[in-house]
Amino acid sequence: MTDLYSEIVQMLKDGKSVALETELTASEGMVRSGMKRRLVPVTPVIDHKGRSAAKVTADPLENGLRITEPFLPPERLIILGGGHIALPAAKIGAMCGLQVCVVDDRPAFASTERFPMASQVICDSYENGIARLGITAFDYVVIITHGHKYDADCLRAVISGTMPAYLGMIGSRRRVQAQMEMLRKEGYDADRLKSVCTPIGLNIGAVTPEEIAVSILAEVIAYRRLAEYGAPGRCYAESDAEPDVLEQISRMEGPMAAAAVIEAEGSSPRGAGARMIVCPDGTVFGSTGGGMAEAAVIREALALIGSGRYKVVSLDLSGDVSRYDAMACGGKLRVLIEDVVR
Repeated sequence: MTDLYSEIVQMLKDGKSVALETELTASEGMVRSGMKRRLVPVTPVIDHKGRSAAKVTADPLENGLRITEPFLPPERLIILGGGHIALPAAKIGAMCGLQVCVVDDRPAFASTERFPMASQVICDSYENGIARLGITAFDYVVIITHGHKYDADCLRAVISGTMPAYLGMIGSRRRVQAQMEMLRKEGYDADRLKSVCTPIGLNIGAVTPEEIAVSILAEVIAYRRLAEYGAPGRCYAESDAEPDVLEQISRMEGPMAAAAVIEAEGSSPRGAGARMIVCPDGTVFGSTGGGMAEAAVIREALALIGSGRYKVVSLDLSGDVSRYDAMACGGKLRVLIEDVVR
């Protein structure tokens, strides 16, 4: 299984989407004989509103279950400008699970000391920084530089290449309108210019740099999670998968068990796609939700290490919340737990 995850990790690094299809012959059995896995293309699921979503599915078979988990390339929050709004925006973006990249042409504002949460900090011209990053359709780009000229330069560079999932630019309505008119006269695509979120962020009455950062990330999250935002027909991500946990599974050695949420209902703490690794000493990487539910998953996982077996467990978190505060989120989970057999 670790070889399969290594392949997934490499495909994601190469900017490719992929889905892991797992067929189980029963809700419990031996990994080698009762579980089959293969990599397949991501097939979007159409929901009741006609939206296209990359989501985890668990479909019953005649004698078992087929689980399909989509994986999309890492989602980056690319912040062009390292000033006073960039710092809280980077912090919030990292907390939301985005890979943060910051570009600024000023050494004092483009350093790992200033942005320790960032996976990449580039001190270079904005045009060079954008070229070095190689923006993809899975990126969220925030233009908040230290001058109107630099904002316009960034916008020219971004809309000349692959359009990101989100592109926002700071500025007053009057200044933004003037910049857009200037770029239209220069011959830049009108539809691409219309897709720019500007003034940037959701209107929550933000005033301070921290509040503005919250409004920007709120808009980014809407583009990340809601199909009604962004380009028509865009396939949005509806999975709680964490690339870091996948990479951890692919490179770990020694005995361990893996747990993956395959179904989530109600207000469960984690969604389908969330993963956790459990080691024999009780060390865990990732999470399936925390609290008593996760403790139950860990107990099951510890019992499976070295057994060569897998098991699908159902957890009902909607019990007596007055007695079980850790289960107060409610909801239901189904979790596939397996001994990692190499």
